[in-house]
Amino acid sequence: MTPDSSAGSSADAAAVAALLGRVPFTRYSVAVRCPFGAPAVVENEPIDLEGRPFPTRYWLTCRALSAAVSRGESVGGVGMLEDDPTMHQAVRGAHLRHQVVHAGHRVGGGGDPRRVKCLHAHLAFGLAEGGSPVSRWIADRFGVEWPTSCCLKGQVAE
Repeated sequence: MTPDSSAGSSADAAAVAALLGRVPFTRYSVAVRCPFGAPAVVENEPIDLEGRPFPTRYWLTCRALSAAVSRGESVGGVGMLEDDPTMHQAVRGAHLRHQVVHAGHRVGGGGDPRRVKCLHAHLAFGLAEGGSPVSRWIADRFGVEWPTSCCLKGQVAE
């Protein structure tokens, strides 16, 4: 899974709202695009539009990737990642890198650097980084792959 990053547009704003099912409540830019050009990961600012802290820097917007990760979480994927001794250092490293780029917040806003709050946030962060041990672990464990057609097909101007 290789990301394609670029800045957003008004078409991106419509696409992100359609993918999320709501208007975003943070300022953001598109960090990763799917193979079809749709926003797959957005990069959020650390403060939302109401002035509140928003601890999730990278948000997974691709429905297909999100659904695959949700299936992984539903079978205990968070605990599996936390319990895998080969991943302890990688999880801590991801939290440290995220803190540097996002106002001191850990991935997904988690409080304990040994813990995993959300596989979606870890995958989104890994994709935005161009790949990471944690995002590879998630993708390999739960069969996370780019979809064969765009999640937005027929919903917004392509």
